[in-house]
Amino acid sequence: MSQEPIIKVENISKSYVISHRAAYDTIRDKLTEFVKKPYELLTKKKTKDTKETFWALKDINFNINKGERIGIIGKNGAGKSTLLKILSQITHPTAGKIELNGRVASLLEVGTGFHPELTGRENIFLNGAILGMKRSEIISKFDEIVKFSEIGNFLDTPVKRYSSGMFVRLAFSVAAHLEPEILIVDEVLAVGDVEFQKKCLGKMESVAEEGRTIIFVSHNMNAITSLCDRCIVIEKGIIKMDSDVKSAIYYYLNNSVSNIYKKSATNSKNPEIIKAWFENANGETTDQFFNGEKIILNINTSNKSHVPFEISIAFFDHIGRPLWNFSHIMHNLKTLPGEERLNSKITFNPPKVTVPKLIVDLAVGPKGGFPFFDHIQGALKCSIIDKNDGANYIRYPEWPILCEAKLVYQTIK
Repeated sequence: MSQEPIIKVENISKSYVISHRAAYDTIRDKLTEFVKKPYELLTKKKTKDTKETFWALKDINFNINKGERIGIIGKNGAGKSTLLKILSQITHPTAGKIELNGRVASLLEVGTGFHPELTGRENIFLNGAILGMKRSEIISKFDEIVKFSEIGNFLDTPVKRYSSGMFVRLAFSVAAHLEPEILIVDEVLAVGDVEFQKKCLGKMESVAEEGRTIIFVSHNMNAITSLCDRCIVIEKGIIKMDSDVKSAIYYYLNNSVSNIYKKSATNSKNPEIIKAWFENANGETTDQFFNGEKIILNINTSNKSHVPFEISIAFFDHIGRPLWNFSHIMHNLKTLPGEERLNSKITFNPPKVTVPKLIVDLAVGPKGGFPFFDHIQGALKCSIIDKNDGANYIRYPEWPILCEAKLVYQTIK
């Protein structure tokens, strides 16, 4: 006898009407313009406002069985959060229907479901009531929730005074401990610190072992690999793949558009970075790499002054700790020639570390590196994920490490 799905999603579509106003002038702007140019204002043609329909989701179909751990991945704007809001019954689909055969707890955005004027204690009871729990049930779980959230000293403080990290701690603790049949968690966990992220993943694993269903959206492939047993890939509101985790991640990494830095043309004569992007050893543009894999960074520069220059690169983790750096002095490389257009290809051989998110700063400067002609903080982002089983969710050194690097450049015609 087949198992009845705990969630049925049939032909779900969601559209939004986007309005484009001809102008956003305030009343003061209109009055000022009328005083200055009354005749012109009265005689000029008015531009009509326009509207367009945007489909965030289109014909989504899938079933989820009790106890499954589902990962949902896709780049920003793919429709992941919209889908979770529909599953959480925060918003309604434009077409299609869903069937939920269990109590749902959701953690979608910082502060969702919390009343800012109420204390942490009061919000625990409020959330429990929203989930349909009796007061006695909430009381029985209360001490566990407070202990897990680590906000005991602020329990009777209005949550409007909480930091985003405190919000996440309490919200996740409430959602995970009030025993919903279905737990839905969005990327909001990224707000928490590293240790709390590990703690949350561990809690979700224990929730799944109790037979409850988890739907987890994340840009962190290690977290998806570690927690989930099935994965759905969404692109532009459409399901592109619904498969085992490794197959889905492989598809996503090889088909997602990578993070590319571009700068509009400027009048600067100094060397400046006009484009930068990552690629793998096969020459494919990507921003996610397996640990031990070569990381190749392309940097296109404009140099109207034709002065020799050097490139500086710094890699940081998501909380600003330095991981490794690149410079001509550090890697014993010659200064680049003063060509007007160059493509510099830097190949890194990083050690086998697993990093959920790398933030990359780029700069160009004179011989010796300083002062910079052009410096872009947070120009690019990439990730290094575990190729095997993702058991090491976050694992990286405490301070910069030596990373082998090779630079090759060529003139852009």
